[in-house]
Amino acid sequence: MNYRADTAKQILDVAQQMVQTRGYNAFSYAHISAQVGIRKASIHYHFPSKSDLGKELVARFRVTFYNKLDQIDRVADDPYQKLEWYIQLYGDMLQEQRMCLCGMLAADFTTLPERVREEVNQFFDDNVVWLTKVLVEGAKAGVIHCQASACVEAQLIVAGLQGAMLIARSYGDVTWYQAIAQKLIDALKT
Repeated sequence: MNYRADTAKQILDVAQQMVQTRGYNAFSYAHISAQVGIRKASIHYHFPSKSDLGKELVARFRVTFYNKLDQIDRVADDPYQKLEWYIQLYGDMLQEQRMCLCGMLAADFTTLPERVREEVNQFFDDNVVWLTKVLVEGAKAGVIHCQASACVEAQLIVAGLQGAMLIARSYGDVTWYQAIAQKLIDALKT
């Protein structure tokens, strides 16, 4: 990896950690500069504005997360197992004492630049589309029963997991998340 790309990656890594633990409005280029050990001007070279940084941060998170969903699709045949692995993706973030990047950004939504808002919404849309596909597969296989449409159930899962993460974080207890997440998918099991 060349120096320029490595520096941009370090900036994104630090920014992601800050957003996942503090929120978008609780960090600045000065914070990143101190942690990466570069001048603020160097950060501006890679990301001219915080909006540019935020958009790239969410775009990278979306790609990484979607690649994990793709991996789940390639490895698991059972739709219920796919749901279990899906909830584990969020659980893993909590184990690292981080929140979902887009969940944290959603809390700051009204103060986000439009470009970042669009990326955040696309993340949630991607998740709903993937979950809907899994729920439809499960219904066809007879292992999942949706009480509402698969899309509404997918939205419920996304919203439930994001909320469960927030509550687990406030108590400092990942078991809150685990119990709620498991209940959400167990309710779909036939």
